[in-house]
Amino acid sequence: MSVLSGMTGFARATSSGDFGTLSAEARSVNGRGLDMRLRLPDGTGHLEAEARSRIKAAFERGSVSINISLEKPADIEAAVHIDEARLRILALAGRDLVAKGLAAPPRIDGLLALRGVIVSEDQSGRQEVDTGQSDAAVLSVLDEAVAALKSARQDEGAQLKTVLEAQISEIEALKQQAASHPAAGAEAIRERLKQKIDDLLPSGIDPDRLAQEAAILAVKADVREEIDRLTGHVEAARGLLAGGSPCGRKLDFLAQEFNREVNTLCSKSSDRGLTEIGLAMKHVVDQFREQVQNLE
Repeated sequence: MSVLSGMTGFARATSSGDFGTLSAEARSVNGRGLDMRLRLPDGTGHLEAEARSRIKAAFERGSVSINISLEKPADIEAAVHIDEARLRILALAGRDLVAKGLAAPPRIDGLLALRGVIVSEDQSGRQEVDTGQSDAAVLSVLDEAVAALKSARQDEGAQLKTVLEAQISEIEALKQQAASHPAAGAEAIRERLKQKIDDLLPSGIDPDRLAQEAAILAVKADVREEIDRLTGHVEAARGLLAGGSPCGRKLDFLAQEFNREVNTLCSKSSDRGLTEIGLAMKHVVDQFREQVQNLE
């Protein structure tokens, strides 16, 4: 069975080894598309492309933020030095921008705050950790956090499915009430027209003329086409939910179509009871559209 997924969730993952302890935090909120924010430990920037590829493979929509940090073992003493070559390159780049009028003169504290200018080096006698091992650990903890976040989003999707299915059933029930309402029939329209004419013209009107006018009015007031479309929309909505994510965009479009048909039904109605059914349906459609905004 296909799984429905929301776009909100939070997850954590950790991993330990000779390199220290890796901690990953992943969170996600609603988004029109897929927006990724990724922060990796210092020295692992070369993994960014692969990491983003793995995140993209897991999610279709949502604003996803993942932060991975590294805490080194306590017995590693770190010495700090300034990467003078990098600092010189940045300073020259800043000077060129200033000369072109594109930036203010760079300050030393600002340059030192840039990533990679201040470097920490392990000064203990322990053997340097294999780069391949640490890279694999970073990607592994990323995968674990992504999987946990995906599971959290699917939990939200399961809850949303229950709510959306109930709303679709309510829309269907109201649609059936509208279809069977006496005011939706041609005979009821004819009687309303005859009553108005009798009130305005006590002498009455020719029965043939009355039948013609009633037929014209019945065509304009006929809501069967809207009801047929609503029937199709209900079936389509259930099919999309059964198919699982990603279906949020399609359901959002379908909610707009629901709203269009309900508005037309209300505008055609000249009966209070039928109008009240239409307004009740519109209320449920608005709730339905609000909920599908949370689906991936």
